[in-house]
Amino acid sequence: MPGFIIDLDGTMYAGRNPILYAGEFIRAIRDEGWPYLFLTNNSTVYPGEVAALLEELTGVPVAKEEVFTSAMAAARYIGLHGQGNRVLCIGEQALQETLAEAGFLLTAEAPDYVVQGIDREFTYAKLAQAVSAIRDGAVYIQTNPDHLLPKENGPIPGSGAIGAAIRTASETDPVVIGKPSPIISRYGIELLGLPPEEIWMVGDNLRTDIAAGAAAGTRTALVLTGLSKPHNYEALIESSGIRPDVSLHHLMDFYRWLKDREQSPG
Repeated sequence: MPGFIIDLDGTMYAGRNPILYAGEFIRAIRDEGWPYLFLTNNSTVYPGEVAALLEELTGVPVAKEEVFTSAMAAARYIGLHGQGNRVLCIGEQALQETLAEAGFLLTAEAPDYVVQGIDREFTYAKLAQAVSAIRDGAVYIQTNPDHLLPKENGPIPGSGAIGAAIRTASETDPVVIGKPSPIISRYGIELLGLPPEEIWMVGDNLRTDIAAGAAAGTRTALVLTGLSKPHNYEALIESSGIRPDVSLHHLMDFYRWLKDREQSPG
């Protein structure tokens, strides 16, 4: 039985517009009884928020338990691997609340960790605070490395842009949680409860979605509905050196390909 870790932006929706066949695909795999999880690098959203948006755009009811964010993954990582519970958070409300709800003390005083996501109110004072903590021994954790975020009027700086300043001044590389790091993907695999080789990472971005799936040992499916498109995906594969297991025009093409594969003899 296959399982699916599904990207959001460029795969399920673009801004506030649903991607072609997004709702049909979720209905189809749900009818098959195939498990799935929506996974996002975005640390500024709550799972319930994402679930509500998916339902609004696709018409398919989605539970918040079917959504996993980079903020949740960062909290999980510290809980599993860390020592101490004092966190300096450079990020927005959803990241702060996710860490607090996981039992961490948000403080600028002698933090054990600096957890950094996108922060649209980032200042020089926050930069200095983060750098000082890291140079004093705090573990630097970055929710995701995206340098740019797509917006209707053009891309804006993302978490990776903020992280570049922190990394340069602290002279410390972060533990990266979100795609293309396999960390968030491995947590998704655990939540699905299937062997990695039975899970498909489904997304539109070779350098994040497909790279993360490959690093975590899943199968990978590139859909040509977002960053990768029919006219450019071969060039993107060539330039990135990242090759998915399968590339298909849209999600229902992928579903039909899976069904044909399942029904083929041998």
